[in-house]
Amino acid sequence: MERDYSRRSVLGLLGSGSVAALAGCTSGSGTTIDISGGVGPRMAVENWADIYESEHDVTFDINGGGTGVGVSEVLEDQVDIAMMGRDPFDEEIDRGLFAVPMLIDTVVGSINEANPIIDEIQERGMTRETLEAIFTREIENWGEVYDDVDVDEEIVVYGRSDTSAAYKQWGDFLGGEDDAHSENELEGLSDGNHDGDSAVQQAIANEENAISLNNINYVYDDSGELEGALRPVPLDQDGTGLSEEEDFYDDREQFLDAVEAGKYPFPPAREMFLAANDQFDDEAYDFVEWVLTEGQEHVRESGYVPLEEDRLEEAQQRLEEAH
Repeated sequence: MERDYSRRSVLGLLGSGSVAALAGCTSGSGTTIDISGGVGPRMAVENWADIYESEHDVTFDINGGGTGVGVSEVLEDQVDIAMMGRDPFDEEIDRGLFAVPMLIDTVVGSINEANPIIDEIQERGMTRETLEAIFTREIENWGEVYDDVDVDEEIVVYGRSDTSAAYKQWGDFLGGEDDAHSENELEGLSDGNHDGDSAVQQAIANEENAISLNNINYVYDDSGELEGALRPVPLDQDGTGLSEEEDFYDDREQFLDAVEAGKYPFPPAREMFLAANDQFDDEAYDFVEWVLTEGQEHVRESGYVPLEEDRLEEAQQRLEEAH
């Protein structure tokens, strides 16, 4: 599996403060904190790292690869911190994984801006049941999504080929309260699987009839607008059509407000975690403690939702007790 080792620029996300933050990336001569794992939280972690480096004598080496890779590497002491886009599994905890939540991210269905029924999708939304039928191939033509739409175009479904926590969350969401669709099941039903959000983003941009899922930061541009080739699929949560309260997809800020207010379901919204082998040590501990305090002030500017106060207090207490 090819891994992404490039560090993403956050200039567009941070604005005028970026210069000072990025200057710190090359000035530190102290300890290097090695981080790997999920693609979903990576933008936030890189944003935090740029700010933290500008204020502390520490540098960061941040790599992707997926949540599973991060967990494996941290448990093998290859890195100091793993980024996780899902809750830890029981077997991971049994092996010594210690994780604390850091923020809330959002996974959303994504389609091409030139989709043959884009107007209907944006006006009416789709129910969970319709999305499940599309991703499980019960519905295979865009003309079957709505009874009164006269279109004959085959749906192209893309999935993920990496160990994607976002894909797991999507499978949990599609299955509803009493069921779930595994990553392997969805991969087997797709027309093509891609490694990471960027690859999925590009695949959808190249195919008008495609549908997949993305973290919202790959649907909206750095300014939070819908300027690229992708569009989010609005959720009709009660099957009565897209209500005014459910119509919050025009820009990322509205979407984040809706997630924070509980108007978008969990899943596919999800908590993300930072994890260590047994406990966070030394500079890694200091960084995670900062993430759970001052760092929360920078969550929204990266395109995520900060943790609620009681959840933060719980995470801070667990972090301290384990140290």
